[in-house]
Amino acid sequence: MNTKVDFYFNKTNKLTGKAEKWQLELKKLRVIILECGLNEELKWGVPCYTFNKSNIVLIHAFKEYCAILFVKGALLNDAKGVLIQQTEHVQAARQIRFTSVTEIVKMSAVIKAYVFEAIEVEKAGLKINLKKTTEYNIPEEFETKLNKNVNLKTAFYALTPGRQRGYILYFSAAKQAKTRELRIEKCIKQILNGKGLND
Repeated sequence: MNTKVDFYFNKTNKLTGKAEKWQLELKKLRVIILECGLNEELKWGVPCYTFNKSNIVLIHAFKEYCAILFVKGALLNDAKGVLIQQTEHVQAARQIRFTSVTEIVKMSAVIKAYVFEAIEVEKAGLKINLKKTTEYNIPEEFETKLNKNVNLKTAFYALTPGRQRGYILYFSAAKQAKTRELRIEKCIKQILNGKGLND
């Protein structure tokens, strides 16, 4: 156990002083994953478990559930059919979600089997063929803006592929052209400043 990560498992509600939701479940997941021989680190503000400095699995909590997330989960066999793709745009990672300690205890052997399989995937050097940013369709409204504004076009293509993808997905998610245009207008300054959608 890494003491730098302890705070995540001991969070309390500032108003009530009681343990935050999912603390018992998170602690149980921690024990199970550590029994698999991984190193515990803190990354992205959550416990991350590594093998030879490569990220294997992390633990995180949401309002409706807590979960373990396999970084290369798309490469796992998923013999039990328990892996969940968080959203349609998540390419590599897969979650197993939990809502009780009892559920985690019942699944502890499955969790360990999946962790060991994820370690084997890493040892084998397997990689996921990620969809390239250039394969995403740029919404027509944004394409028009880029063609009319050289500075915007230059700034957009200077962004990292992940930041470009973030904007493309955000703009594309709007069903109406008017909404897409509003989103684009709202983000122009940020793009010109070299910032990503969530920077």
